Amino acid sequence: MARVLSLGEAIAELVHDGDTVALEGFTHLIPVAAGHEIIRQGRRNLTLVRMTPDIVYDQLIGAGCASKLIFSWGGNPGVGSLHRFRDAVQHSWPVPLEIEEHSHAGMANRYVAGASGLPFAVLRGYTGTDLPAQTDTIKPITCPFTGEQLTAVPALNPDVTIVHAQRADRAGNVQLWGIAGVQKEAVLAAKRSLVTVEAVVDELEPRPGALVLPSWAVTAVAEAPRGAAPSYAAGYYERDNAAYQAWDEIGRDREEFAKWLNDLTGVKA
Repeated sequence: MARVLSLGEAIAELVHDGDTVALEGFTHLIPVAAGHEIIRQGRRNLTLVRMTPDIVYDQLIGAGCASKLIFSWGGNPGVGSLHRFRDAVQHSWPVPLEIEEHSHAGMANRYVAGASGLPFAVLRGYTGTDLPAQTDTIKPITCPFTGEQLTAVPALNPDVTIVHAQRADRAGNVQLWGIAGVQKEAVLAAKRSLVTVEAVVDELEPRPGALVLPSWAVTAVAEAPRGAAPSYAAGYYERDNAAYQAWDEIGRDREEFAKWLNDLTGVKA
């Protein structure tokens, strides 16, 4: 059964230096509060995994938490580039960042393979692209039944997956609705998992279309109201577009970023 912890306790227990960490959420329910707590606790040498890294990954990279990023698209959605990400790749600031790039389909299938206990996934989606020439974890494979040339990608099994959801009960069952992305697969693929939620309630009320992560699939739950802001949580709050626009100016300048980091952590960068 999942345990209900504070966010600080959960990050301290579940996220360790050198871990492979996935913070998933597609435009919606992005676990921003958990990402900020990782920064505050000073984790280092993380391999960060996410299909669509956006500003919270820019912040984690700029804070020096990451040594590698596994992803399929990166940017400040609706605004432009991730400048801390770019600075790390181009200038190794604040530390060098290794990148491993896949397609969306490749990443999703890697999580599915990990959740299924399989060593790899097979798909057609890389045919005609130059990604196999750039990424060592994309390999050709021949179908033993038809002879068709396909592509194999290794399973993703993060040390810890972190997602955000609307509600959990006190037994650790999680209820999530709206755009779900690959949250379920990423949690099931992980060795450990943390779900931050808007509220911990006595009982989950049935809701059409809601996804329930049972307590046996979750290591810990932490209550974190507005824990996805500035992204949105269906039924709770809308996306803060101004925050994404403001991040462009903060993220593109090292001194402005250092001020932001100091405000977040209370430690001068």
